[in-house]
Parts: sequence; structure tokens; C-alpha cells
Amino acid sequence: MSSLTNIFLVGPMGVGKTTIARLLASILDKTFMDSDHEIEEFSGATIPLIFEYEGEIGFRKRERSVIAELTKLDNIILSTGGGVVLSIDNRRLLQTHGYVIYLHASVDDLLERTAHSHNRPLLKTENPRQKLEQIMKNRHPLYQATADVTIETGNQSIRQVITAVLTHLKNIYKNEYITS
Repeated sequence: MSSLTNIFLVGPMGVGKTTIARLLASILDKTFMDSDHEIEEFSGATIPLIFEYEGEIGFRKRERSVIAELTKLDNIILSTGGGVVLSIDNRRLLQTHGYVIYLHASVDDLLERTAHSHNRPLLKTENPRQKLEQIMKNRHPLYQATADVTIETGNQSIRQVITAVLTHLKNIYKNEYITS
């Protein structure tokens, strides 16, 4: 079983990783980190701009470097980018340096949540549904293989998801680390 010192959230874009991570960090008195934000800070460019000039390959290279640095930290809750699991190195780092939670939602839920977002380069396509279906087909097995647990977020409020995560952590760690 992984350590609870760090908690890493994985899952597709629009599933709520950043919102959930930020709230969990506050509740559990941990430092909130977001890998996409760290990539933007380090590079001085937005994710869409990185995709435009370097493509997905360039972005994934930057992502691997940031994940390697962030997983060295202690006492963090990390919201990862949706494609973090595409790299075997990232998967290993996440698994060996923290507890990995896969936040899952249906394609319908993801479409609804990302419909008005302009910061999703992979969804800048004529058929976002088809793209999300392809992404989930390719990544769902990787999310499952990487994660210690899967938590459903579809049709649930943020509060319900937080409660589900905290309940799971309390059950796994027998209240050793979780006091809320």
C-alpha cells in the first residue's frame, strides 16, 4: 500500500481533479499542487500555446519533467493533467511516491463539464464526443492500473465526491492520518 504523505489525483479532463485536490488539500492540511499550472509557470506559456508550438509530444516531455520534480515533494495533493498516465515513467513515479486516486466520470458528464472551456487543446476538434471517447478508451485502463482506488464523480456534487474520498481514506488508513 502506498504512503498517504502524498495524494495524486488522475483522470480525464473535466472530471474535477483540480477542484477536488484544492479542497482536499485544505481539509487535510496539505499543499495543493497542479501539474498543468506548474508546467505553465515553469515554461512561461499556456498549455494551449505549448501544444500549438511544440505539439503533444513537446508538452508530454515537459509534463514528465514536472511530474519527476513534484513527486519528490512531501505532504502534497497533486492534480495531474489528463494524459499524465500515458508515460510509464509518470505512472511509476505516481505509484511509488503517493496514494493515487482515479476520479472517473462518463463521457456525457465530461462533455457537459468541458463544453465551455477554451483551455482544452485536445478538444479543439469538430467532434469533441468522439475525441473524449477515444481518450477514455485509451486511458481508462491506464488510470485503473495506476490508481489505488477509483472514485466516481458523475452526477455527484463536489461535496459528495470529497466525502467519498475522505471516507475511503479513513477506511484504508484507519484514521491514522485523516482527522476530518
